[in-house]
Amino acid sequence: MKRLIFFFSLCLLVSTAVLAQNTEVWVVRHAEKDKSNPEDKDPNLSDEGRIRAGDLATFLKNVKFDVGYSTAYKRTHQTLDSLIIPKVINYTDPKSLVDSVKKNYSGKTVIIAAHSNTVLGIIEAFGGKRPMEMLTDDDYDYIFRLTVKDDKAKVKKDQYGRPHHL
Repeated sequence: MKRLIFFFSLCLLVSTAVLAQNTEVWVVRHAEKDKSNPEDKDPNLSDEGRIRAGDLATFLKNVKFDVGYSTAYKRTHQTLDSLIIPKVINYTDPKSLVDSVKKNYSGKTVIIAAHSNTVLGIIEAFGGKRPMEMLTDDDYDYIFRLTVKDDKAKVKKDQYGRPHHL
């Protein structure tokens, strides 16, 4: 009987620990894109963008990512290439991305490269409070660290690399 009680207590302890896991999610906008050809809908990173992608790798050098996500655009996956080979996804809305992360990477460390018009929506979809009103087309140096537990996320905003507003 003591063994049975011990076994059930151990199972309860393990299941509680598993359910209480936090998922660490980093969300960043892609680095600067090459604007030399206005007709190019899918440009590579510019020289400045490649430097910023390197700055991102330096900023996150002590973080081990289990997975990275990017959109199908070159600039998002090139932003992450120095950190991790990202999974290129076409999500229809931030909620589908969040559901995928929660289902497949709960308790893990994830990085997402997105766009100026999707970063803040992704943060909100994870249950975080919008850390700023908006990202402009010139905002490239912000990075957001989310600590996600259940349907809530604590959000920390930081900056890396060369400041975009000099």
